[in-house]
Amino acid sequence: MYLNVHSHYSLRYGTMSIKTLVEEAQARGITQMVITDINNSTGVMEFMRECRSKKIKPIGGIEFRRDKKLLYIGIAKNREGMKELNDYLSDYNLEQKELPDEPKEFKNAYIIYPHGHKAELKSNEYIGVRFDELHQLFNKDLKDHQDKLLALQPVFVANKIEYRLHEYLRGIDLNTLITMVEKEDRCKDTDLFLQPGELEAKFSKYAFILDNTRRLMDSCTMDYPEGKIKLNRKTFTGNKNDDRALLEKLAVEGMRYRYGNKNREALKRVKQELKVIVEMDFCAYFLITNDIIQYSMRRGYYHVGRGSGANSIVAYCLRITDVDPIALDLYFERFLNAERSSPPDFDIDYSWDEREDVQDYIFKRYGKAHTALLGTMSTFKDRSVIREIGKVMGLPKTEIDGFTDPSRAAVNRDNNTFKKIMAIHSMMGNMPNQRSIHAGGVLISEEPITYYTALDLPPKGMPTVQWDMYEAELIGYDKYDILSQRGIGHIKEAVKLVEQNQQKRLDIHQVQEFIKDPNLNNRLKTGHTIGCFYIESPAMRQLNTKLTCDNYLTLVAASSIIRPGVAQSGMMKTYIQNFHAPDQVKYLHPVMEEQLKETFGVMVYQEDVIKVCIHYGGMDGTDADILRRGMSGKYRSRVEFDRLVEKFHEGAMALGRPADITKEVWRQVSSFAGYSFSKAHSASFAVESYQSLYLKTYYPMEFMVGVLNNYGGFYTRWLYVHELKKSGANVHLPCVNKSSPVVSIKGTDAYLGFVGIQGLEGRLIELIPEERKLGGDYLDLEDFVKRTEIGLEQLIILIRCGCLRFIGKSKKALLWDAHGMLGNKTKPNSHAELFHVEAKQYIMPDLINTKLEDAYHELELLGFPLTLSMFDLLKTEYRGDIRTDDLIKYIGQTVKMVGLYVCEKTVHTKNNKKMWFGTFLDVDGNFFDTTHFPNSTPTYPFRGAGCYLILGKVVEDFGFPSIEVIKFAKLPIVNNPVMD
Repeated sequence: MYLNVHSHYSLRYGTMSIKTLVEEAQARGITQMVITDINNSTGVMEFMRECRSKKIKPIGGIEFRRDKKLLYIGIAKNREGMKELNDYLSDYNLEQKELPDEPKEFKNAYIIYPHGHKAELKSNEYIGVRFDELHQLFNKDLKDHQDKLLALQPVFVANKIEYRLHEYLRGIDLNTLITMVEKEDRCKDTDLFLQPGELEAKFSKYAFILDNTRRLMDSCTMDYPEGKIKLNRKTFTGNKNDDRALLEKLAVEGMRYRYGNKNREALKRVKQELKVIVEMDFCAYFLITNDIIQYSMRRGYYHVGRGSGANSIVAYCLRITDVDPIALDLYFERFLNAERSSPPDFDIDYSWDEREDVQDYIFKRYGKAHTALLGTMSTFKDRSVIREIGKVMGLPKTEIDGFTDPSRAAVNRDNNTFKKIMAIHSMMGNMPNQRSIHAGGVLISEEPITYYTALDLPPKGMPTVQWDMYEAELIGYDKYDILSQRGIGHIKEAVKLVEQNQQKRLDIHQVQEFIKDPNLNNRLKTGHTIGCFYIESPAMRQLNTKLTCDNYLTLVAASSIIRPGVAQSGMMKTYIQNFHAPDQVKYLHPVMEEQLKETFGVMVYQEDVIKVCIHYGGMDGTDADILRRGMSGKYRSRVEFDRLVEKFHEGAMALGRPADITKEVWRQVSSFAGYSFSKAHSASFAVESYQSLYLKTYYPMEFMVGVLNNYGGFYTRWLYVHELKKSGANVHLPCVNKSSPVVSIKGTDAYLGFVGIQGLEGRLIELIPEERKLGGDYLDLEDFVKRTEIGLEQLIILIRCGCLRFIGKSKKALLWDAHGMLGNKTKPNSHAELFHVEAKQYIMPDLINTKLEDAYHELELLGFPLTLSMFDLLKTEYRGDIRTDDLIKYIGQTVKMVGLYVCEKTVHTKNNKKMWFGTFLDVDGNFFDTTHFPNSTPTYPFRGAGCYLILGKVVEDFGFPSIEVIKFAKLPIVNNPVMD
C-alpha cells in the first residue's frame, strides 16, 4: 500500500538507506511498495535487488518536485515505464528547463497528483489522498471519480528520532536555522511506515480507495532480469564473430609492430590472452578502447594507458598502453580472469585540454542515448559537516571554529553541545549529500541507459548517470576511464615548442631508447628532475638518489614503494637496505628468492603477491588474483576467501613446503597485500617519467615553458621560472609587444605571459596579443591605450609590471603620462578621430625607478621577483657557512645555512605528534632538505615564503645528506622604498 517511499537518495530529505528501508518494510509484513525518490532514480536498481532478496515486490518510480513543491508522482508499470519516467526527467535536466505542472501522457507509467488537483485526469492519472485528508471527502459525491482515488502514505523517515535528523537535513539544505524550517519545507512526523494493519484501519471507511491502490500496484511488474547481466555494448562491428576476427587481426599486426615477426613468446601470450578475452566476451571492450585510441592518435593527441590493463600484451600490441608485460613479467590474470567478479578497466590519460574532445567523440560515435559519464556520490562523512550542523543549531562562528579545531579535541570531548553535534553527525554517517561527476568514467551501453537511470547535466555539460561506479558494477556496466593529467600537457606542449623553436620533430614514444640513455639515467639518480612527471617531488628525488636509481626497473620499483602504505610499513627502508646489500638478503625459501630476487626479497607490487601464491602455494593465476583482491578487502564472500586461504596452505603442503615457513610466508603476504600497488601502474608512471626526462635533458628550455603553461606540477610557479633560467633561457618580464597570454619562447628568449599578472582582466590577457597580431607592434603609450581601450586601473598594473618598458621611459614617467592621458576617466575615447591631435608634452624631471622598487612590484603582481632574487632582498649579506654541494663533507657536524623556502610537508609520528620536512634552495640555486622534529618545530616554526637562517646537524641516509634542524628563523628583507 506504500506508493510513495523515499530513501536517503532523496537528498537532504529522506533518512533511510535502501537496505534499512527494505528491512523496515519486511518487519511490518509489507509485500510490495514503490520507491519514489525526489527528482532522481538513483536507488531504483539497488531497491529491486534488496526487495527481491527479502521476497518483497519492488516497483520503481520518481517523485517530481519543482522549487521543493510536490507536482506529481510517477510510478512505472514495467521497465518500459521506468524508461519513460527516466527519459522525461532527463529531458528537463539536460535542457535545464523547469518541470511543468502536468506531465505528458505516459504509455507505461501512472501519474499520481496530490489531493487538491483540479484538472481533468487522463486515463493513467490518479489522485493520492493521505489519511489525514480523508475528512475532506466527507459528504462529497465521489461516484464519478472514486476509481481515481488512491491511498497515499509517504515514507521519509523510520521513526521519531530520524524525524529530528530529517529536520537537520532540511536546515542544512536550506542554509537556515532548524527553527526556521517552514512546515512546507519538511515532511510530516507521520511520514513513515505504519504498524501492520494501521493504514488499512485509517482507510476502513473508504475501502474502495484501498482496493484501487492494491489494483494499481498489482498491475506493476519491474520486468528486469534478475541477477547481474552484461549491459555494456555487446559488439563493436555488429557481429561477435566479426569482433573476434578483427581483434585477432589487430592484435597480431600490433605484435609485429612491437616485437617483430619472430618472437614466439609474444605470439604465445597473445593467443592465450585472446582465448580468455573471447571466452569472457570482452572483445567489444578491447575494440572500443582501441577505437578511442585510434581516434586520439589520428588527432595527434598523446595518451598514456595505465591501470591493470597494462598487464595485457594485447593492450600493448594495440598501443592502448606502452608497458611491455613480457619485459616486466606482468600477469594477465591481474587484469582479466575467468573468476574475476568486477570488470577490468583501462585508465587512459590525456592532456587536460584534449580529454573533452575525446569524450565528445565517444558520445558522437556511440550515441547520446547509449553513452553517459559516470556519477559519484559525496557523503556527510567529512568533518566539515560539523560546521553545517553548528550553523543549523544557530551557534556563533567562534564556538563552531572551536569544535572544528583538532587541537581542542580533548576539551570538546566533555562539551555537551559538541556531543549533540557528534551524535547528529554519526547518524548522517555514510548518508549521501549530493550527486557529482566521476573523475573520468564513461559508460557505453548496449541499450538506452535510461532503462537504468535518469541523467543529470553537471557543469561538465555531458549527460551523467545518477549513480556511482560501485552501483554501475553491480548493475552490469564496465566503465572506460578517460582521464587527464598535467604531465601529459607538459610533454605535448614541449614537443610542439621544440618543433616551433628549433624546427625539430620529436618522436616522444621511443621509450625503449630513452631508458638506455646514460644522460637521462644520470639525471634521474642525481635528483635533477624538477618538472618531470611523478619524479620531481622532494620525497621522490630523495628516494631515487638513495637508490642511485639509474634504470627503468629501479624507477618502476621506486614509483611503488614511495606510496604511503609501503613507506609507513617500513618496507621502503628495507628495500633500500636490501638494494645496497643484495648478497646479505635472507630469503625464507628458494622459491621466494626465485620470485622476489628482482625486488631484493621485498614484496613491492600486487603482482608479487600473485607470484608467491602461484609459485609457493601452487595456486593458479585466477585464484591467486582473487586471493590478492580479498586481502585488499575486495572479496565477494568471506566463505570463498577463507576457502582460497585454505587452498594456499594445502597447495604449499602438497609441494612439500615446511609448515613454519609457510606460516611466515602467509603472514608477509597477507600483511602486504592490503596496501600493495600494481606493477603495471608503476611501469606506466615510469614510462611517462622517462619521456619527461628526455625533454628536460635535451630540450630543457622548451620543456620548462611547457610545464609553466600547463599549470606547473608539485611546486609553485616561481620555482619553474627559476628552473627555466637555470636551463639557459633569458627570462623576461611580460611585454605588450612580445608576450602572449602564456609563457612564450623564441631562441633562448622566454617572455612571461599575461596570465601570471595578478589583477589583470581576462579580456585584456587575450586582447593585447590579438590586437598586436592584427595591427602590428604598439608604437607608444598613446597608441597602446587607444587600440586596447584600456582603463586607468588596468594600465597602471601593466606599467608597474614593466609591460610597457619598450617605450624607453621609467615606470614613474609612464604612470605620470597615463594619469595625464586618462585623468579620471576609466576608459579612453574609443570613437574615430577626424583629426589626430598630439597629446600635450611636458618637460618633467628625471623620474627614476630602482631595481628594488621593481622587485617589490613584481612580488606584488607576479608573486615572485624576477629583477632581483629573494637573496638580493635580504638585509644581511650573509649567505651561510656552506652550500648544498658541500653538505656531504660535513656529515655529523653542526652547520649554518641560508635557504630560500620551497615547500614543506607535515607528517605525524607514531605518538601522533607533528613533524615537518622542508625543502630549500641555497644562493647557488641548488636544493637541500631539512627535518624538523616535534621538540624543535613549535619553538622555530615555518613562517611562509622567504629566506631562512638554518642551524642544524648534517645527517646522511644512503648517500643523501640533509639537515636535522636545531634552530630556524626567517630572515628580514629590506623595506619597500615606496613605503619608507
